[in-house]
Amino acid sequence: MKKLLVVYSSLNGLDGNSSKLARQFVNQFNHNLDCEIETLNLIDENLPHLTSEEMQAWMVEPEQRTEHQAALAAVSDAYIEQVKKADVIVIASPMYNFGIPSILKAWFDRVARAGVTFRYTENGPVGLLGDKKVYVASARGGIYQGTENDVQTPYLSKFLGFIGIDDVEFIYAEGLNMGEEAAKSGWDESSKKIIELIEK
Repeated sequence: MKKLLVVYSSLNGLDGNSSKLARQFVNQFNHNLDCEIETLNLIDENLPHLTSEEMQAWMVEPEQRTEHQAALAAVSDAYIEQVKKADVIVIASPMYNFGIPSILKAWFDRVARAGVTFRYTENGPVGLLGDKKVYVASARGGIYQGTENDVQTPYLSKFLGFIGIDDVEFIYAEGLNMGEEAAKSGWDESSKKIIELIEK
């Protein structure tokens, strides 16, 4: 049985459009493959921005950490363990100001750990989290896919590739704030894409 990790990052929680899109995909995916599903709602985690103190705690050997350092390091350790255990990861990411939610970036900052999820070599960085499949469910108020204004897609692809995950598919629901007709078209297109990916 495949293990599936679903990461939600909308400021509107599970009511956000990206969350709805991700759940639509997960329901169909699970119907076809019967997965063990774990969910992570980052809004509930209330993650702060990464601090120097937290990052420094990672660099101290576990047996030498103070109680406070151990607690700081445990946050990143837990997230990385979730990612490592998953065969498939679904990331629900709305587009905010051309980018991703800051809370998703805060999670990324705790997943990217030198020597743990990537390592530096004489030929550059090498990701250590291969053999995983990622689906990104991205909800957008306007239409950006395939345009120079879509800086979100290359960023997500680059970050995931950096930690070794190159098998990434994107599902877009676009034009959701451009009127009823555009929103319906956006949801229709995303539903078609979900079917296409499931059948593939």
